[in-house]
Amino acid sequence: MLIGILQTGHVTEFIRERAGDFPSLFVRLLADQGFEFRTYSVVDLEFPASVQECDGWLLTGSRHGAYEDHPFIPPLEDFIRKAYAAAVPMVGICFGHQIIAQALGGRVEKFTGGWSVGRQTYDFEGKKLKLNAWHQDQVVELPPDAKVIGCSEFCQNAALVYGDRALTVQPHPEFDHSFIALMLEQYKTGSVPPELLARAEAGLEDTLDREVLAERIGAFFRAPRAALQEA
Repeated sequence: MLIGILQTGHVTEFIRERAGDFPSLFVRLLADQGFEFRTYSVVDLEFPASVQECDGWLLTGSRHGAYEDHPFIPPLEDFIRKAYAAAVPMVGICFGHQIIAQALGGRVEKFTGGWSVGRQTYDFEGKKLKLNAWHQDQVVELPPDAKVIGCSEFCQNAALVYGDRALTVQPHPEFDHSFIALMLEQYKTGSVPPELLARAEAGLEDTLDREVLAERIGAFFRAPRAALQEA
C-alpha cells in the first residue's frame, strides 16, 4: 500500500540535521506495517497529480496556521475535499488534523487557553494514551461528518474520525522524547511560557503510547473500503 505524505511544513535546520524532517518521522513511526511512502512537499506547492496517485494520504504537522494566508492552503483544502469525495483514506496529524477539519466545514483558531507542550494524557474512547503535543491552534467547531474519538481536559477535539474516510489527531505520535528535547532546546525562548517548557522537560523520562496510535493509523489505512475497490 502506497501512502502519500503531504508535507505541510518543515522543521528547523537545527532539528532536521539531528532528527530529520516530518516525512522521515512518519516513515519511522509506521515502519514494519507493510507500507511504501512517497513524499509531496505541498507547503512548497508540490502536489500530486490526482487524489488516486496513492492509496492513502498522511498530512503532517506545520508551524503554519490553517487559517493563515499561505499559497499552499487553498489548493490543499481542495485536494482534501476531492480525496474525501473519492473515499481515499486520509490521516492528519496536528496541522493535518486542523486543515482537514477546516476543509470539510469545521473551524480552527488560536486557542485562548494557550499552548500544549510535551507529554499529555488523552482519553481515546475510554482508553488513556500518553502522547507528545506541541500546539496552540485547535479545532473549535466540528465539520458535519466528524465524530470525536479522543479528548483531553485542554483539547476537547483531540481526535476525530470521519467514517472510514479520515482519521485525525491533534497530538504528535511521531514525536518521541528525543524529538521533544530538540524542540525544547530550539524554542527555549519564544512564545511558549517557560513553565510549560519546564513541565515538558520534566516529563521526558515518562512512557509514551506512540505505538498504540501508530497501529491504529496503520489499521485505518488498511481497512477495506467498497468505494475504493470500485474506483
